[in-house]
Amino acid sequence: MPWQKTKLNPPLADSLLDLSVVIPAYNERWRILGTLLEMIEYLEKISVRYEVIVVDDGSSDETQELVGRLARLRPQIRIIRHETNRGKGHAVRSGVLAAQGKRVLFADADGATPAAELHRLSQALDQGADVAIGSRAVFAEDVRVSTWFHRKYLGRFFNLIVNILIIPGIADTQCGFKLFTNSAGKFLFSFSRSEGFSFDVEILYLAKRAGLSVREIPVNWTNIPGSKVNVIIDGLKMLRDIIIFRLRHRSVTEDSYRKYLSEAAAV
Repeated sequence: MPWQKTKLNPPLADSLLDLSVVIPAYNERWRILGTLLEMIEYLEKISVRYEVIVVDDGSSDETQELVGRLARLRPQIRIIRHETNRGKGHAVRSGVLAAQGKRVLFADADGATPAAELHRLSQALDQGADVAIGSRAVFAEDVRVSTWFHRKYLGRFFNLIVNILIIPGIADTQCGFKLFTNSAGKFLFSFSRSEGFSFDVEILYLAKRAGLSVREIPVNWTNIPGSKVNVIIDGLKMLRDIIIFRLRHRSVTEDSYRKYLSEAAAV
């Protein structure tokens, strides 16, 4: 889709909020409250002005009701409700485009990456990065990653294919813990169209084409039972989507992001 024809969601000129946390949720009644409480406890500990946006992607269980009860006690929690299940990529896009914080964190509902890992990604943005992504594949002495053997090596194989075909130099595209400046997040998710699990690859490919600075940061991560990703089936779908991304975003260049920032500044 040509850049000129894409309706871009403008970044915030200013905001009273330091951070927006976007958490997509689909039938997460057993995990969402623990994740929310941990995130809120950490954010209040570090004294940031924040909002947490839970995007309920058409859940058929009590996810919406449970989050709603907590939101009545914590006004920083916002709920976006999709009447039907559209997919994780669609849910994250809805949350990021609605975010009001100067920075936007996407975090998985299972809490596999502890909320405290935010400080690692924040340091990368402090140093000038536009996007900081959590990684389970980059070594650090103070980081521990706990996962099942087959998921670890199937994930690495998939990432190798991604490196060869579309995004070289990133060891883990799929970790559900990514931090964006508001302008970078709004730009990238205005372009993205993937509704499924391949949205991470699309976002990072867009960032590469637009010349954004992306830092990959090692984070602690623990596999939490209940994943909705089928490593084989969804992996094959993602490989198909890679071809689509290359065709879809041919017109996105470094000038696209510069023009976006320039037009936003002029408004």
